[in-house]
Amino acid sequence: MVSHYDKRFEYLVKRLRRAREEADLSQSEVAEKVGPTQPLVSRIEAGQRKIDPIELAMFCRLYRKPVRYFVPDMPV
Repeated sequence: MVSHYDKRFEYLVKRLRRAREEADLSQSEVAEKVGPTQPLVSRIEAGQRKIDPIELAMFCRLYRKPVRYFVPDMPV
């Protein structure tokens, strides 16, 4: 059974990958700019590793996207 949380996490993961592609960055380039290694970026985008709020903020800044792009039901 998939919980509501799982669907939201799945959406976040898809948006992270899309934002990276829209920024025309490779996973290695993201790793160089944000700090985690390329395998870690890959695991995050594959949904194999959860992302913490600080990491999400760094991705938002790098991709020039608001948090609501990744988590649309975030309160304002």
